[in-house]
Amino acid sequence: MARFTDRVAIVTGAGSGLGRATASRLAEDEAIVAVLDLNESAAADAAKDIEAAGGTARAYAVDVSDWASVEPAVAKVANDLGRPEVLVNCAGVGKFAHTEEETPESWNRIIGVNLTGTFLMCRGVLGHMLGGGGAIVNVASNAGLMGQPYSAAYCASKGGVVNLTRALGVEYRARGVRVNAVAPGGMNTDMISTWGFPERAKPKEFAGITSPIGYAEPEEIAGLISFVASDEGRYMIGQIVSMDGGITCG
Repeated sequence: MARFTDRVAIVTGAGSGLGRATASRLAEDEAIVAVLDLNESAAADAAKDIEAAGGTARAYAVDVSDWASVEPAVAKVANDLGRPEVLVNCAGVGKFAHTEEETPESWNRIIGVNLTGTFLMCRGVLGHMLGGGGAIVNVASNAGLMGQPYSAAYCASKGGVVNLTRALGVEYRARGVRVNAVAPGGMNTDMISTWGFPERAKPKEFAGITSPIGYAEPEEIAGLISFVASDEGRYMIGQIVSMDGGITCG
């Protein structure tokens, strides 16, 4: 489906997981994709795969938590590929920890990538989108909509993404830029395997945050992101769209 013909789309965290699946999906929908990741080789590999499949993509290294990295990366994308019309903020990190044992370094990294990084990327593209229109899709989480044990930093970061999305949706709805978020539950990606099970935690404490139908595939979430970013979703503004196997439906 040619949802994004000749439109430039930036995807962060696109070297792996949901970001990579989203970059591939947007390319299939005929976007010109800027593949951004902290890991430059992973970004290059993802862009190469997109090109091999017949899409158009270019890789860029960026640390989304650092404005000194974000600003030139966005400027380079605009110079190389043209005005960004779509931004998908997929870059994210997290881990389980007992809150009383959480370290300042871990807290700052999770907030820095997930929340500050989302804000900085939005700020970076808005100047390019204003006057010409655009769509931003942030990746929140069911953890931003409900309590989750051993995840204070992650919940705080994704809860921040939820209300950041709503705030930007209101601020820019009359100026031609739509801002929305998707809120996945668990996904079959490498990221979830790195979280680790916290010592002394009881498995039953995780029952309420795990869908009985298992995890989503990243390609399923990428399909939703493509719809929300496309003209088919033009009347969707400031919304948080859950796709979490029913975790938050109760």
